[in-house]
Amino acid sequence: MTTFFWYGAAAFAEIAGSFAFWAWLRLDKSVLWTIPGVILLVLFALALTRVDAIFAGRAYAAYGGVYIFSSLLWLWLVEGARPDRWDLIGGLVCIAGAVIILAGPRAPA
Repeated sequence: MTTFFWYGAAAFAEIAGSFAFWAWLRLDKSVLWTIPGVILLVLFALALTRVDAIFAGRAYAAYGGVYIFSSLLWLWLVEGARPDRWDLIGGLVCIAGAVIILAGPRAPA
């Protein structure tokens, strides 16, 4: 259960931190938006290291699905654009892939 918490925290921090740079460079916001952006991106990296996985690559691969699904939530809740059915289908496929990576049976290391 804590794995999903850390993935959620990482996704929020990465998306919000990256959006701060998007706002600065694409939405003509102040360069000061990059300050919380950098802080959030550092928090993203720290949160991802808290995931209970033996190998970083596996943790990152599973996170990819969570990131994609979380980005669609951001699209809807923050940017006000409702995901279409293809967004939702793709997001569900990615979450399914993340669950398979995390929950798949493994030989003892």
